[in-house]
Amino acid sequence: MKGVFITFEGIEGAGKSTQAKKLYNYLIEKGKNVILTREPGGTKTGEKIREILLSPTDEFFPPIAEVFLYEADRSFHVHNKIVPHLKRGYTVICDRFTDSTLAYQGYARGLDLELIRGLNETATEGLKPDITFLIDVPVEEGLRRIKEKRGFDRIENEDLEFHIRLRNGFLKIAEEEKDRIVVIDGMRDVDSIFSEIISVLRERFSF
Repeated sequence: MKGVFITFEGIEGAGKSTQAKKLYNYLIEKGKNVILTREPGGTKTGEKIREILLSPTDEFFPPIAEVFLYEADRSFHVHNKIVPHLKRGYTVICDRFTDSTLAYQGYARGLDLELIRGLNETATEGLKPDITFLIDVPVEEGLRRIKEKRGFDRIENEDLEFHIRLRNGFLKIAEEEKDRIVVIDGMRDVDSIFSEIISVLRERFSF
């Protein structure tokens, strides 16, 4: 791989999508070859899977079905978009990746962590981000931000305990992978957060 693979993670309302877009625009202005993508989604098939995953339903949605859909989406994404662009030397910025599946379906839903790690490995064929920014905010703050902007989707509508387990899961993953995951305080203003992200990227990748 010749390109750089950057992912953004965080609980609902953390501000990761805002920072991912800011980084994309920054690199475009610098004349870099860069794409911004997301999970679930990122491909034509992936966007259809995203709709299934996030739309409210009156049917019981088994957690194992949920994780299989996320991994199917990821397989399409990795093979059709992420890897081809990395091979061409692009910087790939992705809004959520494997850490989200481990945090949401593992720590928050309670599925077996090793099962999910194995599924992530299979779906990505071992691809890992070069660096991950975990934008961290308190659960109540994240949910407040979403409520102000729009209504909740199926997963955002889970109870408070779910979101607490989710945040704790992300922080646990970050603690286990300190070399890759940079935890960013998301309670500051947008520009201050972005300045820290750029500082880290300049230090590690000469951006």
